[in-house]
Amino acid sequence: MEETNKTTKKTRHKYTAEFKAQAVAHVHRHGGDLTRTAAELGVNYWTLRDWLEAAQQTEKPAKASSQAELEAENRRLKAELERVTEQRDILKKSLGILSTT
Repeated sequence: MEETNKTTKKTRHKYTAEFKAQAVAHVHRHGGDLTRTAAELGVNYWTLRDWLEAAQQTEKPAKASSQAELEAENRRLKAELERVTEQRDILKKSLGILSTT
């Protein structure tokens, strides 16, 4: 008897970024149950876990700012607003002067 050695080739699936994002959102909606979500979507558990970790790394962690930092940023933004408002007013006046000539 002759045995045949059949090798099965596993095909790699290409998932779009949109699909990955939706899968991660699905995990969050269902309380983080990776096993259930992977089975529902037909995706390997470890692949889904990698997508979840990648999504968590790209999210910017909330920066805890102190009161002093917030006040300093507020002063900086007010100064910038004043400068930009002044520039806008100058441009408006110059546009008015140029359009009357």
